[in-house]
Amino acid sequence: MSPSTTKSALWRGVYASLPFIIVIVPFAMLFGVAATEAGLPIAQVMGFTALVIAGASQFTALQFMIENAPVLVILASALAVNLRMAMYSAAITPYLGDQPLWKRALLSYVLVDQTYNLAILEFEENPNQTTAQRTAFFVGCSLPLVPLWIGFTWVGAALGGQIPPEYGLDFALPIAFLAMVAPALRTVAHIAAAVTSVVLALALGFIPLNLGLLVAAIIAMMVGAEVERRMA
Repeated sequence: MSPSTTKSALWRGVYASLPFIIVIVPFAMLFGVAATEAGLPIAQVMGFTALVIAGASQFTALQFMIENAPVLVILASALAVNLRMAMYSAAITPYLGDQPLWKRALLSYVLVDQTYNLAILEFEENPNQTTAQRTAFFVGCSLPLVPLWIGFTWVGAALGGQIPPEYGLDFALPIAFLAMVAPALRTVAHIAAAVTSVVLALALGFIPLNLGLLVAAIIAMMVGAEVERRMA
């Protein structure tokens, strides 16, 4: 395998991730604004976003912190939202898992919704790639997204209330997830899990501390697994 082949895989990953910049930038700024308005100093906001690097989980934890929820509830809720990362890891291991531990650790740091969805589609459509090519593509997907996520979190935190409310930065959150989820709904099991999660999340909105989201997520995974089992 020539270096140019690996390099082309890297650049394919970069190009594939570029459309997500449209939502990553306002999404990151929104978290920075929300975190500072919740009372976190910029140093804590940046530590939060650089270490966790998971927008949905960060927003979930922040919301519970604002509501003065118990620490265990905050941790459990954030971890539950991020349970999908465990599924991402299991799904992507056959493609990237036969590498040294240190390299897998670095790749896991940039395993987020966008990089996973782009990579798994690429790997399934081009199954003959080498591990080096897959790794290069995966890294390429992360190159525009991760620095922008961290950098624009700082912009949002630093500007804080100077961003006019009419800019509506919160549009980025639903659009980001729609852009990631829609291409992944390729089987009946996927659709069943997605529909179940939406319906239950709305129906269980009365449960305090947004714990209905946890219940909805767990039941949706069970429904998806059961549908897949029955269709196997």
